[in-house]
Amino acid sequence: MKNNRSDVITKPVQVTPEGALEILSKKEVSHLLDSTHTQLYETFRKCALAVLNCGSSLDNSKAVFEQFRDFALSIRQQERGIKLELINAPASAFVDGHMIKGIREHLFSVLRDIVYTHQQILESGTFDLSLSNDITDAVFHILRNAAVLIPQRPPDLVVCWGGHAINHHEYEYTKEVGYELGLRGMHICTGCGPGAMKGPMKGATIGHAKQRLYAGRYLGISEPGIIAAEPPNPIVNSLVIMPDIEKRLEAFVRVGHGIVVFPGGVGTFEEILYILGILLHPANSDLPFPLVLTGPKQSMGYFHQIDEFLKVTLGAEVTHRYKVVIGDAYETALIMKQGMEQVRQHRQRTHDAYYFNWRLVIDPDFQQPFIPTHENMAQLNLTPDLPPHQLAAQLRRAFSGIVAANVKEMGIKEVEKYGPFEIQGDAKILQPLQTLLNALVQQKRMKLANHYEPTYRLIPT
Repeated sequence: MKNNRSDVITKPVQVTPEGALEILSKKEVSHLLDSTHTQLYETFRKCALAVLNCGSSLDNSKAVFEQFRDFALSIRQQERGIKLELINAPASAFVDGHMIKGIREHLFSVLRDIVYTHQQILESGTFDLSLSNDITDAVFHILRNAAVLIPQRPPDLVVCWGGHAINHHEYEYTKEVGYELGLRGMHICTGCGPGAMKGPMKGATIGHAKQRLYAGRYLGISEPGIIAAEPPNPIVNSLVIMPDIEKRLEAFVRVGHGIVVFPGGVGTFEEILYILGILLHPANSDLPFPLVLTGPKQSMGYFHQIDEFLKVTLGAEVTHRYKVVIGDAYETALIMKQGMEQVRQHRQRTHDAYYFNWRLVIDPDFQQPFIPTHENMAQLNLTPDLPPHQLAAQLRRAFSGIVAANVKEMGIKEVEKYGPFEIQGDAKILQPLQTLLNALVQQKRMKLANHYEPTYRLIPT
């Protein structure tokens, strides 16, 4: 049954739903299979492949899709529900011919979210995704449909960000922090992939086990563009696929009650700039939202460089919105625990929901999808004359474009065809940015590959 040469299951495999999945109507199934909806089917096929390819050492989406270009699936509507048939699926998703249960859950979570987003968000006419409030409502509906919003539950969900290409010391430290958070009854939400996205969940499972917390939440949030480079790890017990990176990031900050940031590459910097740009908005000045940047003692220089970059570009006041903790998992968890209580009191006082941060003001620049083309990257407004929260939005887009060029299929193809992205801006911004990017390359934080060829070129104006 297993083909050792290509490491795929060549014999067709039929899979029935595992986990929460609403029964699909005949119309929904036909949309997936209809030749006029090939983009919808291809999105589902690629996301399904990413889920099945869990544990892969590749972080290049284009390479993953080429490696498994013969992977196919079909959906069969039955009286009692649906069934998937897989052909040439990655063998790593199976044990003794049976699909791993957690991977099967993820597979049908992908199907649930792809269908729901297409039918109810993009095509229904209910949401005008050019409007800020409608974007937030769309994020809410996708999360609610995935059953990850839990009313009346006090704040306890910690979002953990960080890179998939981290070293051994950093990975072990993420587990230590997760363990300390789990001991204190807190739960974990990450980008669902390997490295700093897996470590906190792994540590929290031990903390939860010691406290006899049998309903631990390990929420993973991804999107079609990144999921192949960061396939969901099997610890995730609730997987949600948002339609793009901007809605993915908004989902993190709406559903989470605090954020811990571990070492990472350009994707992690995109996340840091996203949350800081929001917290620096004047309308959010009094909103409690604990944010800790942390790593082992070996990463002290890394976080010093982050701190300096943020102060030089966004101003010294930015440091009031985060704390840096080095080599102390206990202190990190304590800050989060205290922060959760502040969030609880604030939500109670303002009559805001515990399960969704409605009061957080997010500018449209952080919500509207940024398409990383050469034209769009060249038109970024990187000038110190902007208010800090607006400059953070522009810098976030710059990092988002580099992420796309490094690991996302569309970005990789764009750079292969037209060459590196050219990023123009004031030298006061580009000089520290160049220093930071050089350090990330030297520390091998850009990609898992041994050699990295820059996909960008900075041009001071």
